[in-house]
Order: sequence, then C-alpha cells, then structure tokens
Amino acid sequence: MRRRFRTLAAALAALPLALTVAPSAHAADPTTMTNGFYTDPDSSARRWAAAHPGDGRAPAIDTAIARTPMARWFGAWSGTIGTATGAYAGAADRSDKLPILVAYNIYNRDYCGGHSSGGAASPAAYASWIAQFAGGIADRPAVVILEPDSLGDYGCMTQAQIDEREGMITGALAEFSRQAPHTWVYLDAGNPGWETPAIMARRLHEAGLRQAHGFSLNISNYFTTAENTAYGNALNRELGARYGYTKPFVVDTSRNGNGSNGQWCNPAGRRIGTPTRMGGGAEMLLWIKTPGESDGNCGVGSGSSAGQFLPEVAYKMIYGY
Repeated sequence: MRRRFRTLAAALAALPLALTVAPSAHAADPTTMTNGFYTDPDSSARRWAAAHPGDGRAPAIDTAIARTPMARWFGAWSGTIGTATGAYAGAADRSDKLPILVAYNIYNRDYCGGHSSGGAASPAAYASWIAQFAGGIADRPAVVILEPDSLGDYGCMTQAQIDEREGMITGALAEFSRQAPHTWVYLDAGNPGWETPAIMARRLHEAGLRQAHGFSLNISNYFTTAENTAYGNALNRELGARYGYTKPFVVDTSRNGNGSNGQWCNPAGRRIGTPTRMGGGAEMLLWIKTPGESDGNCGVGSGSSAGQFLPEVAYKMIYGY
C-alpha cells in the first residue's frame, strides 16, 4: 500500500488528547453487543504457522501475531463478496466476538501509488460490490474500515476523478446505513505524515464523514500511537471549526512499536505495537495490517508482492530488529 511522508509542525505532538465527539451515525454500539474482538482463524500469519510447525520461527509468530485479533481484508480475491462478508461476520457473531473488516476494492484503487493498484472495474461495479459487502454483514455487529488510502491518494488525480471517488465513498456509507445498522464504519484519514489536518479534514467531510461513525489512522504505517492521537485530535479541531462536528478515530498499531523511520514500504527495524484493544488514546487501537504482510516489492520485502506473508519480516518485527 502506498504511504507518502511529509514533515508536520513539531507542535502536533503537543496537541491535547481529548475532544468531545459527536454521536455515531448508527444508534447501536457493536462493542456492547459482543465480548471482545474476533481473531481471524484463517489469517496469513496463522496459515503460515500451521503449515510450518517445524520452523523455529513458527511458535513466536503464532503466539505474538496469529493469535492477536486483527482485520481481514476483502477485495476481488474474496469471491462472491456478500457470501464472504456474511460468512466472516457470521462466524464472529457465533463466537460472540466483534470482527474487523476492511473494504479494499474501490475503482482506481491506489491510483497514484501503484503497489496495490486494482479494484472494481467501474464506479457502478464498485457500488454493486459494496452494497453486497454491507448486505452480507446485515444486522450483525461489525467494524468496517472503508477503503484505506482512498482519501490520501489524490496527488495525480483530476478533480473529476476526485469527485467520482468521493461519490463512491458517500454511496458506500449510504449502503452500510441502510443494510448494516450495527456496523461502525470508519473513513480512512491517512497518517500524520501524509496530508495536513486542514486538507484531510476537508476531504473527509466532502466524502461524507458526517454519515460515518469515525475515521481511521496509520493503516499499514508506522507512526507512534501518540503521534496519531495528536494528528487525530488536530483533524477533529479542523472538523469542529469548519463543519461543526467531530468524530471518534481508531489507530492501526500493528506495526508502530518502534515508530516510523520515514519510510513507508517494508522498512527494516519496525516492531509490532499494542494489540487490539478499546481506548488507548483513541476510540480503539486495532491491528488492521497483518504484521509480516508485504507492502510491495520494496525495502526488506524486495521481490515480494503486496499482501504476501513474509515470515522472516514477521519474526523480526516481533523483536524489533
């Protein structure tokens, strides 16, 4: 996944950590309907550990990564999408756990970055796909991260393409509101090194943030939780000042244990972060990217493709070297 970096004012780190947030667009709170978070029984880390019981790295990967609740990503590889999301949300519901799902199939996905390019064949195809995604979840409790990178990936796009993308996001939110009343949906707001709070707040609002439960930060990235909390609060200050509302936010902590070294694509020396939990400076700290899954053919993942599980990278990430 594409991640660009820019320097923000050092004052971001000193921003206050608390803001009053607006109520969710959905009345139901899925966190009160479940007993903890769902651990994906078929994550790439778990599949690798199960398939390599004799590998000396397997016990650490299984214990430190595979057994941690994390998100499952859904895209063109997921087959019939309503069946796939229904099966996943259903399995979590039967376990009385809250699943985290990522919708990652927007038309012209990663248009400017390219490492994770692809997505639906057209805006109409995406509208159909996301409607089935929401319909599969139906009235079961869930958390959905909607199209990571989609609001940050504007650098090479025309205004018409931006308008088209924002329309797809707004339409997706309408489908979740109509079909999945117990799902909290988060629009992705990039990370502290991508866009300024003022720019990102405008993009979030124009894409329909008021109709979402909140926004997500740091997906597949490495910024510390404190840096993300400061940035999230700065975004909320912009939202409050410009549009009269604020929103809860979640932070991807899967790979931020050592913070960022300024690189986004498979940098060396990173470490897993705080396991999935409620609170922690944000509404939730979530493992959204699976530690050990490649960002693309780059860095310590040279020769790999985006999403490929790299056991040596995962193993080193457990210990931070």
